[in-house]
Amino acid sequence: MGHRSLKPLPRDFFDRPAHEVAPDLLGRVVAHGPVAVRLTETEAYGLPGEDPASHSFRGLTPRNSVMFGPPGHLYVYFTYGMHFCANLVCLRDGLASGVLLRAGEVIVGEEMVRSRRENGRPVIFRDLARGPARLAVALGLAREHNGLDCCSDDAIVQVLEGEPATEIKSGPRTGVSTGAETPWRFWIDGDRTVSPYKPHVRRILA
Repeated sequence: MGHRSLKPLPRDFFDRPAHEVAPDLLGRVVAHGPVAVRLTETEAYGLPGEDPASHSFRGLTPRNSVMFGPPGHLYVYFTYGMHFCANLVCLRDGLASGVLLRAGEVIVGEEMVRSRRENGRPVIFRDLARGPARLAVALGLAREHNGLDCCSDDAIVQVLEGEPATEIKSGPRTGVSTGAETPWRFWIDGDRTVSPYKPHVRRILA
């Protein structure tokens, strides 16, 4: 796929509820430098006070401030002291919702992705961007990209139109302790790069 011929998605694409944006992102392309990934799995998170699984549930904090708008920006956070995960902010200023980019297929820049992901241990193709942390690594996204505007004319990370998916399924969100039953995880049915479903497992400290 020649991703450089694809048009960036406009800001009003993201100015909608996250659970509407999330399935519409499937089949779209996220490009950063020499790497482009076709999205195959996403997960929506809703408004403060309404969605207990969302980082914005308890209101504005220094960590989640990017979620409060404007739409079309990247919200990148660090989790488990190990990984970055990337989200796209939805809805207008002040409303705070977003879509987690869960998995994708590398369509451009496989060699670069392998240099970022393998560290001496071979990775099979389907796993290069299979899972939110792997996807962030594949695209080279980290803390310095938090707040980046993907809809600006000079955006270094762009979300491109791609080919919208048609065979879409939805189900419970994965890895969250509350609100998991909300069926806001979306994926392309039958795509090999979709991550396996994993319910949240409570950690018991000795």
